[in-house]
Amino acid sequence: MDPNWTHVGLRSPNLTNTTVNLQENFEIDLEDTNWILTSSFIIFTMQTGFGMLESGCVSIKNEANIMMKNMADISLGGLTYWIFGYGLSFGQSSYSNPFVGTGDFLLDPPVGDALMGPVFASFLFQLSFATTATTIVSGAMAERCNFKAYCVFSFLNTIVYCVPAGWVWGSHGFLNQLGAVDIAGSGPVHLVGGSSAFASALMLGPRLGRYARGTDPLPLGNPVNAAMGTFVLWWGWLAFNSGSTYGVSGAKWQYAARAAVMTMMGSFGGGCFGLLFTLIKNKGKAEVMELINSILGSLVSITAGCFLYRAWESLLIGFIGAGVASASSMLFDRLRVDDPVGASAVHGACGIWGVIAVGLFADNPIPMETTNGRSGLFKGGGWYLLGVQSLTAVCLAAWGVLVTMLLLWLIDRVMPIRMDPYNELLGADLTEHRIRHGQVGVSRAVSALRPFRRSSSMEEIGTIGINTGHGLVVEKILKANKRNELDGKPQTYTNEAFVATDSASTSYKNNGLLNKRPNGNGDQLHRTLDSMIDEINGGKRETSKGARKNNGAPVIPDEIKGKKFRELTVTELDELGEINAAQDRFRRRFNEEDYKSDVMRSATITPNVRWID
Repeated sequence: MDPNWTHVGLRSPNLTNTTVNLQENFEIDLEDTNWILTSSFIIFTMQTGFGMLESGCVSIKNEANIMMKNMADISLGGLTYWIFGYGLSFGQSSYSNPFVGTGDFLLDPPVGDALMGPVFASFLFQLSFATTATTIVSGAMAERCNFKAYCVFSFLNTIVYCVPAGWVWGSHGFLNQLGAVDIAGSGPVHLVGGSSAFASALMLGPRLGRYARGTDPLPLGNPVNAAMGTFVLWWGWLAFNSGSTYGVSGAKWQYAARAAVMTMMGSFGGGCFGLLFTLIKNKGKAEVMELINSILGSLVSITAGCFLYRAWESLLIGFIGAGVASASSMLFDRLRVDDPVGASAVHGACGIWGVIAVGLFADNPIPMETTNGRSGLFKGGGWYLLGVQSLTAVCLAAWGVLVTMLLLWLIDRVMPIRMDPYNELLGADLTEHRIRHGQVGVSRAVSALRPFRRSSSMEEIGTIGINTGHGLVVEKILKANKRNELDGKPQTYTNEAFVATDSASTSYKNNGLLNKRPNGNGDQLHRTLDSMIDEINGGKRETSKGARKNNGAPVIPDEIKGKKFRELTVTELDELGEINAAQDRFRRRFNEEDYKSDVMRSATITPNVRWID
């Protein structure tokens, strides 16, 4: 080790009076502390990025709910990290062992302690990592998770992160002692968070109607918010990786600069893959989420060894990471693991690749001891580092999945963690937070322009922010109610939903362990919804004519037609407003009969204009 590479310590001549055990992480000077604190502040802004990304990916009726979950993650998860999380990761009492640390619980060094500043800087930096790992899970549970149960989960979820973080970064950890390398958290933060997200989505089961029309993703609630959130995360990732040099003294500033550049190089590779993939896959049309997930997947992949690679290696690792994210996302959808934000693929699968990539491409960063003098397999370092990195990936993934499943199962024993179907269809913003959203007028504009131009591709695009899976279920309920009024008896579905029989069996794959159906007389709604979803998934789809006859949208009454706006009464104005809102919510396919009717009623269209299907 270079003799010029030294820490400027803050050791006090009277260290026996300190209330905090001296750790290597605390041997930092004023310059390093400034870097650590600044990086911590920037990393905290990643919560804004996660919130914007996740709220942009869900339907409008749930966007406030997911922002509330992100705030709960910081408040509740941050509190438990201070109470016991930091101690379990980095505690150095005599009871610490290779599996878990102890000591430094309820961290609070007194004024005058020689290590007060370094201790608080270290805690804040690790806290920013912990809250990031916790909030990854919220997107995977979006649109069907009970908010109160989620708050309990967020309060306890610190345990999922802090123990494996100690394995990799704590001096007591068995992976650390074996020589595991993870500079900024591909494993402890992203792999653990992604594994936890995968387990959560698997346990909860898919949203109602999510796979009713195949595995194509549902419309985004706000694509612009999702893209803006990606930019905020991109910015935060620079501090995430560069700040993990833990200072700028000695040679560390050089590697901090290298980490920033290699982080950007990796994201360039991921962005290029994402553009090629989405344009080829969609025949020249670029999907927003495919590019976003490619960029984020590359950032996750480069995080573990951000200053251990060269530029072309970083490009390659980011490029492969984006491919891993895309392939994993399609695989999970085929398995019906409903993850609205793609956290399982982006953070989980790419976290595995990021950890293993160190064992392949890492350089020995002289004079730093990050790799304990070892190099990756492709750098002539042999198989040892690759073996340790592979073991790390397996241990972290297994821990994240198993502990999350156990935690969710225990919470569900106390309160249901899956939302009631009634509340899920109405949206968590209304049922959990008393927020009512207004409607958008996109569908009305398309309807008005139909006589002049028709594009089949435009007709097939879903309305922004509407959960079309829920729309199918609601349409079935409306039809059932209409038939009840006409026939005087309940509609019977294929599995006799209204008959008081035992509830239909559910599968672990399709419904999730926590997507339960109650027994007894109170299960009619659940069984009715089950049968509707079965009918949607396996039954015949309606033709456009059938859909036209039962479109669910109210018609303007004759007494209102022809009146000027100022002539309407207050009651009529309210009724017209409800009709307009309903027309925004419900869309039907425009067919040839509608076209002929428009031709007959419009003076601007000649009979020479043909219908093109």
